[in-house]
Amino acid sequence: MEKIAKDIGDIQSRLLDHRPVISAEVRYFVREFEEKRGLRESRLLENLNKMVQEANEQMLPTNLEEMSQKLSDISKRLEAANHMTERVQQRELEAQQNTQLQANMEKLKEDWAEFLKEQQRLKEEVDEEHTKAVGELSTRFSEKKKELAQFSL
Repeated sequence: MEKIAKDIGDIQSRLLDHRPVISAEVRYFVREFEEKRGLRESRLLENLNKMVQEANEQMLPTNLEEMSQKLSDISKRLEAANHMTERVQQRELEAQQNTQLQANMEKLKEDWAEFLKEQQRLKEEVDEEHTKAVGELSTRFSEKKKELAQFSL
């Protein structure tokens, strides 16, 4: 009876206890899934890596050339803008200098007119003194002439 009980327990455990079989099936399924998925993911990663490398090889030089060209264009524009601002500043400086020059010219004209007036006044004083001196000399000369005429008589 013991053998029958053992056989019945063995049969019962084989028929009703499916844990070892299910566990083995789950391990097999997981192993197959991981292998297939791992291969699929590695293929996907390889494809992505190839795409990135191709993009780097094709896009990077093109982008560098475009950036270089655009930087060159920007540099030329900046140089032109600097040149124009320098010209504007030069014109403003010239206008300011012209304004100062005109103001200086006006001042010089006023000073010259003042100088001419002063010279005219001084000339008149000299002429007046000269006329006085000539008058005094004429008077003295006349007096000396009279005195000389009296002595000669």
